[in-house]
Order: sequence, then C-alpha cells, then structure tokens
Amino acid sequence: MTDNGHDHGHHHDACDSESLGLTTDLSRIEALVTQGVHRIGDHEGPFSLHVLGLGKTGANIIEEMIGSHADIAADTETPFHALAVDIGDAELVGVRHAAEDAPADRVHVQTVSLPAPDNSTLFAGLRRYREFLKTEYPRYYWNPNYEPWLPNDLEVPSAGAHFPRALAKGIYGVEYYQGGQVTSALDSFAESVLNSTQTPLVCIVFSLAGGTGSGIVVELARHLSTIRLGRRALVLGIGVLPSDGDPAELQDGRMFTTINELDCMIDSEKNKGVMAVWGDLYKNPFTAGFFAVPQNAVYERTGDIQQTHTEIDCDLADFVLRDGGTHLYESIKALNWLNVPANAWHPATRGEQSDRWINLLSVGAGPGQDIVSARELAASAVPDFAEVRVFGKETDDQDGDTAAGALAAMVTTAVRPGSLVFPSNETPTVSAFIPRLSKLDMEFFVASREVYDSLDWEEKLMRHAWLLDLGVLLCEPSTRFEGVGGECLLGCACWVVVPHAAIRGELELTETMH
Repeated sequence: MTDNGHDHGHHHDACDSESLGLTTDLSRIEALVTQGVHRIGDHEGPFSLHVLGLGKTGANIIEEMIGSHADIAADTETPFHALAVDIGDAELVGVRHAAEDAPADRVHVQTVSLPAPDNSTLFAGLRRYREFLKTEYPRYYWNPNYEPWLPNDLEVPSAGAHFPRALAKGIYGVEYYQGGQVTSALDSFAESVLNSTQTPLVCIVFSLAGGTGSGIVVELARHLSTIRLGRRALVLGIGVLPSDGDPAELQDGRMFTTINELDCMIDSEKNKGVMAVWGDLYKNPFTAGFFAVPQNAVYERTGDIQQTHTEIDCDLADFVLRDGGTHLYESIKALNWLNVPANAWHPATRGEQSDRWINLLSVGAGPGQDIVSARELAASAVPDFAEVRVFGKETDDQDGDTAAGALAAMVTTAVRPGSLVFPSNETPTVSAFIPRLSKLDMEFFVASREVYDSLDWEEKLMRHAWLLDLGVLLCEPSTRFEGVGGECLLGCACWVVVPHAAIRGELELTETMH
C-alpha cells in the first residue's frame, strides 16, 4: 500500500468541551488527528473480508464488490466471502452472475432466496415459535397465551414486492428455525470466519429504510455473531440511510422503529435494560460497532435516485475492499479508541457503545464535492471528531487540507477534521468518517417519530421487528410498568427496562437514571 497519510492529520483549535457536551477526552481525539494512533501496525492484519448482504441494498453492494471491484480484492490477494439473502431471487441473479467471473481461490459467494409463503404455511411456522425459542434459549418463558405477532388475515406479498419489517422477520424466522437453506448458509459463512488464517472482518450490510434488510437483520445478526461466532469476531453493521430522493413510502415512520431497535441493541445502557428481562442472548451483536452510510450529498449532486444508489454501492464497495480492508479496520480502531476509557485501552480492547453509537461513513464524493449534506445532521449535532481520506492519482497534502476544510464547513466538530492522503492510479475519491452521533443528532429522527405517532396500532406493529416474537412492541409504553418501554402483545408481563422517554428521544437515558 502506498501511504502518504501517517502525518497528514491537521489539528486546529479545539472547542470548549463543556459547551459542546463532549463526553470524550479531547486529548484522545487529538491523538487520532496528530499521532494517528488508529493507523494499522505491523502486528495487525492481513485481513479476510466476510460480507453478508441483506435485502436489495445488501445484494447490490455485494454484486458491486465481486464485480467491478474484484480487481481491488485481487490486488491484495485478500480472501473475500459473501452471503446475499433476500426474499425472492430477483436481486440475487446479478450476484451469482458476477461471481461466475471472480477468482474462485479468493472469492466465495453464496445466495439465499427466502420464499414468500402463503398465509397458511407462514402461520403454521409462526405458531411453533415457542418451540423454536425454547430450543435456542432455555430461559425462554413458555407463554401459554402465545399467538403469532402478525395479523391473522395478513396477505403475503409476492416475492419482489415490499415486505413490512414485521413480516420479513417472520419469513426469515420460519425458514431459519425449520432448517431452511438460510440456516446451512449461515453455518457455512460462520465457518469461513472461524477458519480464516487471516484476521476476519465481518460486515452485515443492509438498507436502514428497507423492509426486508432491516426486518431480517435483528435476528440474523445475533444468530451469526452471538450464537455461531460466540462474539469473538469483529462484526460491523453497515446500514445505508434513506435519501430525500427515495420514494415517499419510505418516510412512513419505519425509521423511528428501526433506529430505536438498533439503539436498544447497541447502546450498552439500553441494551442492559433489554437483557435484564430477556437474557444475554440479546446482547449487542455488532461487536465492531455500527456505521451508517448517508446518501443525500450524492443525491443533491446527481438529482437521480438510481444513479445515487449506484454511486453509493460502488464507493462503499471500494472503501471496504481497498487495501485489503485496511481503511475499514482503521475506522473501527478509531471508534474503539474513542469508546474505551484511557486507563483501559489496548488495541485488542473493544469499547462499549453509548447512546452515541451512530458512526457516519460517507462515500461517493470526488475532490471539491460535498461529502456530507447539510440535510443529514440536526443543527444541534456536534461530533467529537471527523476524518477524511483522499484516494487517487496526483493527490497530495493540499487535497487532504481542502477536503478537511470542506467537511469543516458543513459539520461543526469539537476538533477540526483530520485528513489522510493515499496516492493511487485511480480517479480521485474522498470518504469521511464522522463517529459517535446519537439518534437525536440525525435530522430524520424527530420527523420519523412524528409520522410514527400518526399511525394506527396495527401500522405501528408492522413497522417493528426486534422482540416481536417475545411479545414486545418496543416503541410503545409498557402496559405493566409505568415509565418504561415495551407494550405486551399477548396480555402477559412483557417489557424492557428502558425508559419510554429515552426510546422516544424525549429524555436522555442518563437523565432518567437520576
């Protein structure tokens, strides 16, 4: 790897930490910018890359990785394992076609097309869910009043149509627990991770606004990370954010439930409140953290949603594969550096996530183009730190300075963004990493909450996924304990030990504990 970046971080005056509400010691941020403590060392790597793509977005990104960007993986001889899962086969055909020309010794690809069953077949499986959960987790309470969480008269769409999150979860679960193809595919994928002679980096990629990917990931992530990998591997969630150019139906309140479910998975304090009731099987499966990929800057430039998706898919594939996963790993390492207390930090230590678990990974920009839109972050958002990486021919320190300055003009950070420059023979491109944002820092969150509040009860249910099989409607208040979240679907004692106000974002969790 040609690397001009070790000393290219640029430090400017830090803002007052108290006025910014900053929770990270500024000296630790400055160590990232001026010392490059997150840069890869001689003792780290090489890596193997294992990418699990869910839904249309996940499948398209895998196709891009093994297609037009296969040369990047080939350059470093990095082993690449991929599994694409979707309901129906339409988006998976391209994945298999791309895999036909990939080097078989380094690129291994599986696809799983989940069937769209009829109502009777689906409900026959859903009515066995108590058996499934009891087998998976002996502490599971056998609820005598158990009923499937989906409406009895539900009409299952045909494969290729939109699947609500609650339905996608059910389709995946019935296939998984009854030994469908997805079960053996996950076994095989996990074996590729556990048997790797290199350090494995595992990515689960999906659309945060889609029904299939975001509905499936809440179960699949724990089946892979917690059960099969024993939480030993670095498992990174990568969710693609919606853009202003996406269809209006994506702005139907689903982002409120999706982000809150991830919030209660990843924020360690909220997650403890879930595990207090349901056990450690529900511990955060994203051991390497969670990256969110924004699209608005690209959409504002192109004005074309399909072109936007193509550019995001291409440049995200580029970032993950480039230099054998080095840039992906260094971003994960930077996140751990910020999250682990100074007196406990070690390269092998994994930091616990706080309510600031959203880490923007922005791709799809060229030099001089906006890398992040003003539409992404709320006006009150002040990230600790940001870093731009400039790749391409004829790039130098000035390009890094320019890119960092452009980002600083769009996003107010506690410490001015740093820059790293990596000369190569390719067309110049710029990425940005903006770590440690909360859901309230995201512009979409309050708007999606307002839409959610306008829905009727069944519409709210269909936008949920995580914990539905346990009888918990996470974003609604508990019917048993005042002030906490998790309405019980089955007339039993279901809840989570998380303040309902913290789920809604109306009160910080730390405030509710006093």
